[in-house]
Formats: sequence, C-alpha cells, structure tokens
Amino acid sequence: MNDKPDRDGAREKLLQWYQKVADCTLREIKSARDTIRNKESEVLNYFINRSTNAAAESLNSKIKSFRSQLHGVSDLPFFMFRLSVIFG
Repeated sequence: MNDKPDRDGAREKLLQWYQKVADCTLREIKSARDTIRNKESEVLNYFINRSTNAAAESLNSKIKSFRSQLHGVSDLPFFMFRLSVIFG
C-alpha cells in the first residue's frame, strides 16, 4: 500500500486538520489555517508530482546575498552580466 497520499487524499487530511484547528483557541494557529486555506490549491499541487520551488528560492537567496555584497546596484546591465557569469 502506498503511504504517500495523492492530491485527493491530501485534501481529505487537510479537511480533517481544519476540523481539529477549529477547536483550537490560539489565534496564531487559526491564522496559519486561514493562510493555508487561502493557498490550498497551491499547497495541494505538491501532491501532483511532488515538486517544490526550493531550487528557485535557493537561487533567489544567492542573488540577494550577492546583491547585498555589492551595496546596491548602479549599473543594472553589468549586474545582470555578472549574475549570468557567476550563477549561469
């Protein structure tokens, strides 16, 4: 038996979690629930092919770190060139 839920199975588990959270009195937990509920389709998309945007987030973090080392960007074309050479 496959213990990894598919999209429909994950939706059922999420609905069960929503019910448990409804009994909780912490507003932070309810806020997290509301955020997940608002992005539910995006969250459930993970269960289609089990991919995340971790690689994109990692690249974004590296670019932000690189930009902070330069103390701002005054020449955008040269900055983009350096990015493509270093991270390309």
